Amino acid sequence: MTSPPIEIDARDLPPLGMPPEQFLRDYWQKRPLLIRNAFPGFESPIQPEDLAGLACEDGVLARIVQHDRASDGWKVSHGPFPEEMFPGMPHQDWTLLVQDVDKWDADIAALLPHFSFLPRWRIDDVMVSFAAPGGSVGAHIDQYDVFLLQAHGHRRWQIDARPNPPLGYRPDVELRLLQQFDPSHDWVLGPGDMLYLPPGVPHHGVAEDACLTFSVGMRAPSAAELVGDWVDAMIAEADDGLRYNDADLQLPQDPHEIDAAAMDRVVEALNMLRMRDPDRLGDWFGRFITLYRVGAEAAPGDDPRSRIEIEWDLQQGGTLQRHPWTRMAWRRAAGGDDARLYVAGDDHPLPAADASSIAAEPTVDGDLYASLSEPARDLLIDLLAQGHYRLVMPGDDDDE
Repeated sequence: MTSPPIEIDARDLPPLGMPPEQFLRDYWQKRPLLIRNAFPGFESPIQPEDLAGLACEDGVLARIVQHDRASDGWKVSHGPFPEEMFPGMPHQDWTLLVQDVDKWDADIAALLPHFSFLPRWRIDDVMVSFAAPGGSVGAHIDQYDVFLLQAHGHRRWQIDARPNPPLGYRPDVELRLLQQFDPSHDWVLGPGDMLYLPPGVPHHGVAEDACLTFSVGMRAPSAAELVGDWVDAMIAEADDGLRYNDADLQLPQDPHEIDAAAMDRVVEALNMLRMRDPDRLGDWFGRFITLYRVGAEAAPGDDPRSRIEIEWDLQQGGTLQRHPWTRMAWRRAAGGDDARLYVAGDDHPLPAADASSIAAEPTVDGDLYASLSEPARDLLIDLLAQGHYRLVMPGDDDDE
């Protein structure tokens, strides 16, 4: 059977060049894909100087990776950076990377609806990198899916798409760089081109000229992360009366031996803690996946308004705008129309239609608010008070 192509032109059907169902079937977590003209005529909504300014702000996750060609040495510096540093940076061989730019810049966040063929809770962030000519972060692999959109300038991408590539790391650098990298494909991407990489594909990107690259990364918690949080949740909810017991104890052949029957009882004791109830398990995961990975969170505002004032403002054209750090998802309860809305690690019971509407819309206007049930409106007022929304009136400066 012929393998799907590894390079396509998406000009007639951006951003994937194919129906999303076909992409999910043939490429998602299976094979890389170079998508020429994923965003035809693309112009970057952010400039290098804007990115540098953001990297100087407290609370912004930023780093600079520099490469010394002569020694093949690598240096990593972490922000925030002093503004006066950037004018003195070398003309080549360095990269500035800033995480979560979609949380800070609404124009970057506006790219995310183009990826609505994926569950929104799977998308982690948009990282933006500026690279001087020759800038790179070295040959490496990622443990998550990523879409690499070229926004400005040109970057050469090399990948090794063959089965079982060597994955050993260099011991002499703090970055997790591959010890051996033998590319099977070599492309130069220009503005609007996009490279999709599933987890585990070795890749190496080098700036041909001063360039900006947007990385739309997925959230893919490790099994260890999931088990660790799950166990913590189970322990917190555990009944202390659930204990190891051996009412069926038989006379032991050797009183010092931990025999097979004892191990069976250990398994039974552990199973008593298992979340067999699908709603309990679903609530745990909903809380887990909507907690932001770096602990950033919304905070209550200084000027709480009364509910009657808020509802009047919504009728006059005001909107509730979700805080950019507030992650939401929802889940239908097992065997019914009830649902849970998950907001930044908390769960809230709501009718399914309300939970779906609130999770889908980062902005709640008066019409949407009026269409919700009373419990959903109560929740929105509470979330506004907690800082998960802010009230914006017509004419307000959205950039404040």
